[in-house]
Amino acid sequence: MFCSVLSAAISGVEAVPVWVEADVSDGMPVFSMVGHVTAQVKESADRVRTALRNLNIFLPPKRITINLAPGDLRKEGSRFDLPIAAAVLEALGRIPQEALEGVMVLGELHLDGRVEKVTGVLPSVLNARQRGCRACVIPSDNLREGKAVSGVQVFGIKNLRELITYCRGEKDGGQSPVAVEQMAGKRAEEGILEARAGGVWADKNMNRRIPDFDEIKGQETVKRAAMIAAAGFHNLLLSGPPGSGKSMAAQRIPGILPEMSRDECLEVTKIYSVAGLLPGDVPILTQRPYRAPHYTVSPQALCGGGRIPGPGEGTLAHRGVLFLDELPEMAGRTLELLRQPLEEYRIVISRTGGTYHFPARFLLVAAMNSCPCGCYPDISRCTCTPREILAYRQRVSQPILDRIDLRVEVPASSYQDLRKNDRADGTSEAIRRRVSAACEAQRERFGPEGILFNSEIPAGDLDKFCPLTGEGSRLMEAAFRSLKLSARGYHRILRVARTIADLEGADTVSEAHVSEAVCYRQQNSSVLPAEYS
Repeated sequence: MFCSVLSAAISGVEAVPVWVEADVSDGMPVFSMVGHVTAQVKESADRVRTALRNLNIFLPPKRITINLAPGDLRKEGSRFDLPIAAAVLEALGRIPQEALEGVMVLGELHLDGRVEKVTGVLPSVLNARQRGCRACVIPSDNLREGKAVSGVQVFGIKNLRELITYCRGEKDGGQSPVAVEQMAGKRAEEGILEARAGGVWADKNMNRRIPDFDEIKGQETVKRAAMIAAAGFHNLLLSGPPGSGKSMAAQRIPGILPEMSRDECLEVTKIYSVAGLLPGDVPILTQRPYRAPHYTVSPQALCGGGRIPGPGEGTLAHRGVLFLDELPEMAGRTLELLRQPLEEYRIVISRTGGTYHFPARFLLVAAMNSCPCGCYPDISRCTCTPREILAYRQRVSQPILDRIDLRVEVPASSYQDLRKNDRADGTSEAIRRRVSAACEAQRERFGPEGILFNSEIPAGDLDKFCPLTGEGSRLMEAAFRSLKLSARGYHRILRVARTIADLEGADTVSEAHVSEAVCYRQQNSSVLPAEYS
């Protein structure tokens, strides 16, 4: 007898439907599995057979063939254990065939029949809703994740026996299907509010405290640049001596970013679900991620990779902050991989088995010393030669620098700055209110265009969304000629100027807005010795 059950595989961060087909026929007793499966998936045969036996369900001495379609999609992991068991039970007549029509099934099996949680449940349930499925059967430990999706029933089961009970419409033993359905009835919006009230962070440290900007004394230029970066999602480079507050400023930027929309929450949660980093008691992530890999990070860890690629730090920072400290110390090959996500907001990895797409729309915040010893421009303390300083600076290529909108020098703090006690205007909350107001102006301006921040304005729409005054246009032309800007540099200055205008509540981009944006573009040139600048 032939039967099939709907499941899903993960490609990149998206779910792809997979049909688990089972055929039981006369022939030599064998449990074969086909459909471009990995060794992990082939191990499912032993887990399924043993789990069924421990439930007193014995496979007949017949030929059992399992096919995972489509055959050109590589399948891996243990998420197909439960749908394979369901398909075999259907083919054996132990459960009605119509019970799982329009139902997606996911789950790993223990040898005693218990169902273990799996990764990538959220994108799978989203795919099920998109396909018009009436229900999803998932591990009970994944239920809070699955119920974040509205418009489809989600049932959580603890063991294989509960699946049989659900398919037969019985209510004896375990949790009833009705009760499970009621548990899964919350809408995604309710889940977002619930998570936001709990202060959920998109990492395993759920109690992480976001430090406040008022703890940084002085450094008003840095705070101003951080506010502009947060308001328009502009990339930021901080350079200065050790101990000047570069890392402190970067760690506080997540606290001034605007709240994520419902769609952004789902995007981020989906990524963490696929990566297996979603806490089991959190229905949906609401705080923007903050990722700070060490400068020795490998290319695969930064941008994703592996035999079957998974998300890297750039993708895990999607819609949040990616902080790269000691930027020149990173391997050149690793650093150059950022060119694509900084321009296209995605990472594409090609393998012989297919091409994988990962979202990577992050706010890059980078920090670096001014020279190898870190003391420049304090000539009395700096021990580096001009050639050494130049070589150090050139470890960060011009194409990477060209993709960074704001370049700010962070001088060492003075004693007077450290003794200041001004808090009212320099708190993260005060800065965030201004950032939120600017973001609201952007949402009203872009409307249904699909643009969230000024940094995403297409080059062809800059004239439409960034109208310059007469003085602003003349200054922009002068800056283009004197600084020998590339087209990319010109476009990025306009986007930054637009954000500065939004922070001031201005409809047009004036000379003052352009002037400030240009200053941030050329700021970093002064860290080089004069004879090399």
